[in-house]
Amino acid sequence: MTEDEMRKRLAVLKVEHRDLDIAIGALLANGGPDQLQVARLKKRKLALRDQIAILEDYLTPDIIA
Repeated sequence: MTEDEMRKRLAVLKVEHRDLDIAIGALLANGGPDQLQVARLKKRKLALRDQIAILEDYLTPDIIA
């Protein structure tokens, strides 16, 4: 995977992470949320966060002091 492809993948993951955040908020604000669905969305959101962190770490150059 090239650096450009990684940056595109990172952008897609960030959008999906933000969308999940919005969906979770909407479910919780709906009064009677399905706890199982909320838990699944939160688990997916955490997995996305981990993938985002891995890509960001790879794309951020190490600074040697």
